Amino acid sequence: MSPLIQDILALLILVGFAGMEWGSRRYAKTVNASSDDTRLEIFMLLALIAVAQPLSILVTDRLCAWLIPLQRGAWKNLPWWAMLGLFLIVDDMTQYWWHRVSHSPLLWPLHRAHHSATYMSIRITYRNNFFYYLLMPGLWFSGVALYLGFGAVYGIYYTAKILIIIGAHSAWPWDAPLYRIKALRPVMWLVQRTISTPATHWAHHALTNADGIGHYKGNFGNMLFVWDMIFGSAHITQQYPPAVGLQDDRLFGKERWFHEMFYPLLQSRREHSALRLGGRAYAEEETRSDIGPAPNVS
Repeated sequence: MSPLIQDILALLILVGFAGMEWGSRRYAKTVNASSDDTRLEIFMLLALIAVAQPLSILVTDRLCAWLIPLQRGAWKNLPWWAMLGLFLIVDDMTQYWWHRVSHSPLLWPLHRAHHSATYMSIRITYRNNFFYYLLMPGLWFSGVALYLGFGAVYGIYYTAKILIIIGAHSAWPWDAPLYRIKALRPVMWLVQRTISTPATHWAHHALTNADGIGHYKGNFGNMLFVWDMIFGSAHITQQYPPAVGLQDDRLFGKERWFHEMFYPLLQSRREHSALRLGGRAYAEEETRSDIGPAPNVS
């Protein structure tokens, strides 16, 4: 699959989910983005497309050409299923672990921007700190795989991956009506344990775990939810959290977009902040603020 066709498919997926967000009126009802939110999301998407992804591919290509020059395209004749399996391990599983350790005190400042949005939408899919993607192991491992000759399978894998992760962040919870169809219960039982869905991923973005729905200390899967099942971080309820976002933003005011994007180069001056050296993430146990009414997902 050529890069052009790959980009066209990605754009069509994005436009398709955007259309469902608008057509279902979910965007108008639930997305309350500020100008800082918009700046962060636009600049991070551009940074990912123009900097992180091409840089990781270029650098790994040059390094591999220097270190293992005879291996360019050496694995191109592997069966497609073997290539797919390797991508699931070196990209999706490593991204699960990268995501999981990004909820540790050391790396949380690079990931908190993804959770500071008070809404779910396709627009937050790539909302993170600038250095979050540059340090993501999966991007670099994928670059090595491309050097070894996995290009054709990568296009198919990448398309399926963005379809799933954009769908999991969408303001339109595509899985909600399917849970109510009795004949589909066995299918949805399997689906929600295999891939990330709005129900499981929204729970990861929840403002609180206190209601039994939220699970921001788990449900780390990016494309596959299987990793959460295997590594004991899964929480499945087929419900959606009443609110998403961060407790400390409600208490102390939201961080500025440039602090979220460029920490540690730029650091916050907020009263309580993880975006400054010596700061720390806010613990839910320190407060029980009002989480507001449950969203309508019908």
